[in-house]
Amino acid sequence: MRARTTTRTRTRSRARWRLVTGRIRRRHPHRGIHSLRAKLTLVNVALLALGIVAATAVSLMGMRHYLLDRVDTELVGSRNALQRTGFTQKQIESLSAIGALRDQFAPGTSDADSLPRPETILVALDRGGEPIGFAGIAPIERQHRLAAAVDDPAALADSPVPVDVSLDSEPYRAVGTRLGDGTVVLMATHTGAVHSSMKKALRLDVAFGTLLLGLLALLTMLGAKHRLRPLEDMVETASAIAEGDLTRRVPAGRDPVTEIEQLRVALNSMLHQVESAFETREHSAAQLRRFVADASHELRTPLSAIRGYLQLYDKGMLRETADRTRALARMNAEADRMGRLVEELLTLARLDQQPQLQLCAVDLSRLVRDAADDLRAQQPQRPVAVQADGAMVVQGDESGLRQVIGNLLANIRAHTPADAPVRVELEREDGDGDGRGCGRVRLRVADEGPGMDREDADRIFDRFFRAGGGSSDGDGGQPAGSGLGMAIVQAVVASHGGAVTVQTAPGEGLAVTVALPAAARTVAP
Repeated sequence: MRARTTTRTRTRSRARWRLVTGRIRRRHPHRGIHSLRAKLTLVNVALLALGIVAATAVSLMGMRHYLLDRVDTELVGSRNALQRTGFTQKQIESLSAIGALRDQFAPGTSDADSLPRPETILVALDRGGEPIGFAGIAPIERQHRLAAAVDDPAALADSPVPVDVSLDSEPYRAVGTRLGDGTVVLMATHTGAVHSSMKKALRLDVAFGTLLLGLLALLTMLGAKHRLRPLEDMVETASAIAEGDLTRRVPAGRDPVTEIEQLRVALNSMLHQVESAFETREHSAAQLRRFVADASHELRTPLSAIRGYLQLYDKGMLRETADRTRALARMNAEADRMGRLVEELLTLARLDQQPQLQLCAVDLSRLVRDAADDLRAQQPQRPVAVQADGAMVVQGDESGLRQVIGNLLANIRAHTPADAPVRVELEREDGDGDGRGCGRVRLRVADEGPGMDREDADRIFDRFFRAGGGSSDGDGGQPAGSGLGMAIVQAVVASHGGAVTVQTAPGEGLAVTVALPAAARTVAP
């Protein structure tokens, strides 16, 4: 029955798991994009991309500033050199060194293009801002475009900082100066090499950055797969448990100090608790079913007997007075038996609910002597020996302890011959270190009856268990019992924080030992 119940439970668990996983698949059809591994990769790649963009921008700005600063330095140096001469335009034209000056400031030709120096354009302007001849050279078309590209030549001549201008969609840096006669001279240097160098650097940075992003994405995916493998193991373990394998656990990782490893340990602990709870529930359910079945069987027997005698009486078959008396006695006996069974069931039910006991100091030796006197009165021919030296005080519920001793002796009375000796012993074992002399009181009830085999001894505390399947004798004699006496003994002792053990063997009698916590001794001041 337990196997069938476990199978049904696991089948329902599998169905619930398939339903949940089906909902997850419907809600998240593209799980790869939303996986933790993909998100970590995207975040790392995005952060590196931002870093590369920022580093590239800073490096390009620094490179541009450095290269343009060199161009500006040369322009400013040429301007300052021209200003320091103090020459007028006529003086420059009349100088014999005009040839050298013309080579320096004339527009670049095809030969100049092969020089490593950038192209420099010089143009002189009249007061109206129109290009004029300079050093005996008439202005050419490019000089006219330079003059047109500068909006305010006079302001440029007064500005100490070069400015950017564009000639034929090509970049230049330009400065202005004034000659001794007030003529404005504009000088512009081509900066295409600067922008070309920046473009090459940008292409190099983009290529190298793309390679870095690809490597980072690959390494992040591989690292995340390795690091997140325990999470995948957890998913597989959870799936296996949902399929019914409650013994599965998450395997150990290589790094026991990471948060994932801590999660694995916590999850395994939880799974162990879940497995224990499931087994406990299954065991409790099986016990409950067996308990209900046994209780129904035990109650059905006296009810059937009472109903049978009532039917005999109703049909007029009990005509003799002796028959009616015997039937009434049997019905009363069965009613008493059913009442005792109900009381024992109620007692076990209350003990299962772990009630709050009314504890007080109880002298166990007094209860033992009272129970021994009762046994002697019921069976005068049975030898009963009691060994209880002095008071044996425990902290407990007196009525429950009386029931424990009474059930132990009733068990002997029901299952051993009437002349089998019984020995009841009490001894105290003091504690070792609590400072109050607390310890345990041991009650040992032993008989010299037929004893029990190992299988029956292992089940002696089961409810409704009777060794050999004993029941009523069938002749109106004393019934063998309901099979609840020893279960009540164990439940009461456990509620007092004690323990019960059994020693027996076929032909060697039965010895039951009850260990209870002793009450604290009062120490005189």
